[in-house]
Amino acid sequence: MEGARIVEATARRPDLRFPLPDRFCERLQGVRIESLDRRGKYLIGHLSSGESLIMHLGMSGRFTIEEAAKLRPGGFALAQDCDPKHDHVVFRLKGPRPARVTYNDPRRFGFMDLAGAGKLETCRHFKGMGPEPLGNGFSAAALKAGLKGKTAPIKTALLDQRLVAGLGNIYVCEALYRAGISPRRKAGSVAGKRSDRLYGEIIAVLREAIEAGGSTLRDFAAADGALGYFQHRFDVYGREGENCRACDTPIQRMVQGGRSTFFCSACQR
Repeated sequence: MEGARIVEATARRPDLRFPLPDRFCERLQGVRIESLDRRGKYLIGHLSSGESLIMHLGMSGRFTIEEAAKLRPGGFALAQDCDPKHDHVVFRLKGPRPARVTYNDPRRFGFMDLAGAGKLETCRHFKGMGPEPLGNGFSAAALKAGLKGKTAPIKTALLDQRLVAGLGNIYVCEALYRAGISPRRKAGSVAGKRSDRLYGEIIAVLREAIEAGGSTLRDFAAADGALGYFQHRFDVYGREGENCRACDTPIQRMVQGGRSTFFCSACQR
């Protein structure tokens, strides 16, 4: 998409999780995508108009990229496992690699928005968002400072995007297990060597997951249809009742903040 021009934008419904911005397709028509970026769990397209296209996949959203050279005569090919009735937004691109990019989302938990020039960091999606976990702004010292004095459980605190951006439920469960920290422990009590260990495991889990292409549990796939493989390395997530790999204690599940938490009661303190 980088460097391509949007020659046609089509919205097949007026809303996703939220209503699409006013004149959404009109504002994208003929605009060049100068660069692509990411912030937390958001994708950002910086546009030649000065605006920024903000995209979030939600639970089941997926972008499918179909290059013109690979399209069937008379039309565009469909992704094998994407039902076209859930193709909600379509971008037709012109550039070095002409293509059609389709946003498919059966549950419609994803959304798209446009931020005006110079208003990206202060818009409602990013205002107050914490540092990127793999960026220079996140460190062991930053984690300690962010957890200090917090009475919420450490699992809940790590999912708060104001502390650190982009950490998801799966990777928090895995990082806490590797660090030997109970998800019930008060966040403010995770200090000293304990927080240093947690910081290191957060970084390690994310890097391993990226290398493995993410985690395909139900319907996740990359834009080229490739599946992730990190789920084969899970130590606790989704393993309720199975034995801990380290001590044979059955993995437990509980709900925290509406999300499933998986942990080993013996290894995590």
